[in-house]
Amino acid sequence: MKPPYDISPKILKLITAISEKIGEVNANYLTKQSPQLRKQNRIKTIHSSLQIEGNTLTEEQITALIENKRVIGPEKEVLEVLNAIRVYEKLEDYKLDSDKSFLKAHQELMQGLIESAGKYRKQGVGIMKGSKVEHIAPPYENVPYLMKDLFEYVKDSEELTLIKSCVFHYEMEFIHPFLDGNGRMGRLWQTLILMSEYPVFEFLPFETLISQTQNEYYQALAMSDKSGKSTLFIEYMLEVIDKSLGNLLNYNNRILKDIDRLDYFLKLGIKEFTRKDYMNTFKDLSSATASRDLKKGVELQLFESSGTQNKTKYSVK
Repeated sequence: MKPPYDISPKILKLITAISEKIGEVNANYLTKQSPQLRKQNRIKTIHSSLQIEGNTLTEEQITALIENKRVIGPEKEVLEVLNAIRVYEKLEDYKLDSDKSFLKAHQELMQGLIESAGKYRKQGVGIMKGSKVEHIAPPYENVPYLMKDLFEYVKDSEELTLIKSCVFHYEMEFIHPFLDGNGRMGRLWQTLILMSEYPVFEFLPFETLISQTQNEYYQALAMSDKSGKSTLFIEYMLEVIDKSLGNLLNYNNRILKDIDRLDYFLKLGIKEFTRKDYMNTFKDLSSATASRDLKKGVELQLFESSGTQNKTKYSVK
């Protein structure tokens, strides 16, 4: 059965906006980010997804853990990060329409944190908000069947990937198949579904915006529960994706240092270029900053220069 939702005018408008931004992302080779930028975005993803669940480790501490350095912090929170690092590093190993793969990911994400890692819950659960019960999840006996239906929807539905990913995220949270780790699994699996069509989502930290709008996140889930369909949650998530793509396309958010710019530019495979060519790639860069970047590139022996002033040409060794 297809999960209940409507395609609202707002959803159609957001899909158009997202599609345009994805086209721009691909045109600007942003799926070929430098290893340094990919690493930065991966850190933001892990930090934000765990922060939503109450993890207090900083981006600097997560960076240290990725680099196999020791970190002083709560043992449970360090383990949460180490597990997440391992899972996100092997995203491509998971099959988006497989419940076995889903359970394996949960087992690896929650290993050492709960006894039932990798297993559907065997008891009833209710989600509390303060002293009130916000949501009563379906009986545990139904979980395997509900999840099987959800994976069949992912596999067989001809719905747009953008919508399908949001529907899965909402329905999984509604079913609440695990005793713990449901939120991070919902966000992880939405990333996996999006990646199946748009590789850029492997490194797009949309969790950062969810983390910054947690009240809206939980409100969208609650309002969708009350309405009996996921329309409002789809609208919320598509807005998050649209804003995240906008941030990615914003120069100041995606490239922060001169060495990052040089690394990114060289990944484009251009062998000979001028300062003008360099500035055409980074359209809001001043000529003075471009000159400083290129001077640094020569000093680092990333490429050689010939000629003087405006007639200077650069060639990659």
